[in-house]
Amino acid sequence: MKDVRPTSGRVVSALFSILGGKVEGARFLDLFAGTGRVGLEALRRGAESCVFAESVKTRAEELRRLAGGSVVLGLEVRRAVSWLVKREMTFDVIFADPPYSSGWCEVLPALPNLNALFAHDAVMAVEHSAREELTLSDNPNGLKVVSVRDYGETCLTFLKLGGYES
Repeated sequence: MKDVRPTSGRVVSALFSILGGKVEGARFLDLFAGTGRVGLEALRRGAESCVFAESVKTRAEELRRLAGGSVVLGLEVRRAVSWLVKREMTFDVIFADPPYSSGWCEVLPALPNLNALFAHDAVMAVEHSAREELTLSDNPNGLKVVSVRDYGETCLTFLKLGGYES
């Protein structure tokens, strides 16, 4: 089983401070959910719903137990995105915390139809190592970086669809 690297309390606090009132009543998506800490916090802070995507079966089962009636997809992220797109599900906030140094900072923004998951004026926050840059060189989804915040070894990069400003 892959090691889990839970999002630090400092980064969780910063994330929700930056998101502010956008979480209240939001449809939240937690990709690479791991322990589900971020999605569970979104629910605690008033998100209308949260969908969790976690490929490790034992963690997905634990999330089903912890997250009550939330949808928990025990799928790899590419398959989870495809599953959500087919069901025409959209989200106000998308959070992704891929394994550090795994190449996801290049792959994630270019996932086929990722943009279809964005509700009007949605924001995506990607947690990644400060040693990696989230790249948009191959950007079929029309995403743009609107903010990058550095927290020591961790960065949060915020993305929106090209036509929307916060």
